[in-house]
Amino acid sequence: MILPKTMPWMLAIILCIGASGGRGHDEHDALGNVPPEKLGKVSFPVSCNIAAQKEFNRGMALFHSFWFDPAIKSFGRVLHHDPECGMAYWAIAITSMGNPFTWPPIPKAWTAGASAVADAQHLGVKTEREGDYIAALAALFKNWETTDYRPRVLAFQKAMEGVAARYPEDIEAQILYALALDATALPTDKTFANQLKAANILEPLFEKYPDHPGVAHYLIHTYDYAELAERGLPAARAYARIAPSVPHALHMPSHIFSRVGLWHEMAESNRASYLAAKSELKEATLGIGTYDALHAMDYMVFAYLQQAQDKAAKRLVDEAASTRKVNVENFPAAYAFAAIPARFAVERADWKGAAALELSPAGLAWSKFPQAEAILVFARGMGAARSRDNAAARKDVARLKALKDAMAATKLDYWAGQTDFQIKAVNAWLALAENRNDEAVSLMRAAAEAEEASDKHPVTPGNVAPSRELLGEMLLALGRPAQAFAEFERSLKRDPNRFRSTYGAARAAEASGNQKVARNYYAKLRTMAADHDTERPELEQAKAFLVKH
Repeated sequence: MILPKTMPWMLAIILCIGASGGRGHDEHDALGNVPPEKLGKVSFPVSCNIAAQKEFNRGMALFHSFWFDPAIKSFGRVLHHDPECGMAYWAIAITSMGNPFTWPPIPKAWTAGASAVADAQHLGVKTEREGDYIAALAALFKNWETTDYRPRVLAFQKAMEGVAARYPEDIEAQILYALALDATALPTDKTFANQLKAANILEPLFEKYPDHPGVAHYLIHTYDYAELAERGLPAARAYARIAPSVPHALHMPSHIFSRVGLWHEMAESNRASYLAAKSELKEATLGIGTYDALHAMDYMVFAYLQQAQDKAAKRLVDEAASTRKVNVENFPAAYAFAAIPARFAVERADWKGAAALELSPAGLAWSKFPQAEAILVFARGMGAARSRDNAAARKDVARLKALKDAMAATKLDYWAGQTDFQIKAVNAWLALAENRNDEAVSLMRAAAEAEEASDKHPVTPGNVAPSRELLGEMLLALGRPAQAFAEFERSLKRDPNRFRSTYGAARAAEASGNQKVARNYYAKLRTMAADHDTERPELEQAKAFLVKH
């Protein structure tokens, strides 16, 4: 047998795994026993020996829950059991690419994936079906160093459509095609064409295979949109039960919970994910953060703030600020580092605190993640403008423009669009500070319309400050409560149960003389924050109004 050219690299992985390597986080019960691993049920037939097949199924279960490092180690063990299992290299290649909803991957991932695909092609396969899988994935890597990403990922989607059509009884082909549809959906497509195609594939499979981790997981991504979120609740409530050993599976339900404003469920989901992710780290790496935990922390901070649990949120803000290294320096980690302190300041209307925000940790390679830095700079610029430090706000607008240019140069078109409306929003509040009121409202309205023409990215539980909410606050500041109320209500349709929008609607209704509607919104605010750990001024105002009315 001729070994693939990268076999020494794979042998190194296998040697690093050891007897117990590649398992999930090892939580012990009171007697010191490790509970059985629960990843869900996957059956992905390949032409490998019995031991390799069993491990391959386990590796795919890990892949379907986006636990990529243990999955790659699992596929290394597949090769240990059966060195001629070509599909193991296919699996290593697709796993090396990481989360498809945060693509494009970094060059290192492209290099590793392309090498594994080449090994799969070199080793050969024993069935036409396996050859089709490998050929479909090869389309993603073809000329990756010299061609744009988007056409190649669309070529992969089209190729997987062909595999799914040729093998209609192949459940994994259908699931991976649905994943490709979701991953290539454009956030500006409000017909949700790709998502609805994916749903039509996945929903029948969810009924037939209720314990498959990929089906529930990808249904959550399919419905992770304001207009579709209610449809995702069954999958959201099932996924953590299917694969409770996986931090990401514990986190993913909150993508739906955040869309429908179920803050308590969102906080609990991410607390479980956070604890599981932190236990991934071994004693030798204590003090180093894990990006899975940071991602969950961002969602937790968001959920706590919507419930006025500011002390709980502050503990996480402090933990993020004390973290100097992360186990994987990637976009989700960078985004969390930027968003967590930004949310804490903006959601509490601490504009001076927002104006003083600085990137942390300083040692992170922020230049690789301009879209993450922009989140913090936007919050800082908004804080400066609303504190009437116009010079600082202009400086932040200039930085946002530079970051937008960097995104455009690296074809991060979605994020460049997000930064464009961030620039409009900061400029709007600058105009308000300089009494250019009509211009301020026009800019803020343009920002809101641009934001609503797109959608939030899966990495975030929600924008640090929705533009429609900011427009409502601006109109209130200008003494136009009836107009403000309309904007707050519209914002709440897209982002239900947000604390600031609910409070804004109550204030606007009260100022308009609509006491009944104001009472409803103030009562709702008190209910949302029933378990608050901080007496925010907004809650005091709601209490005072409800006593009188």
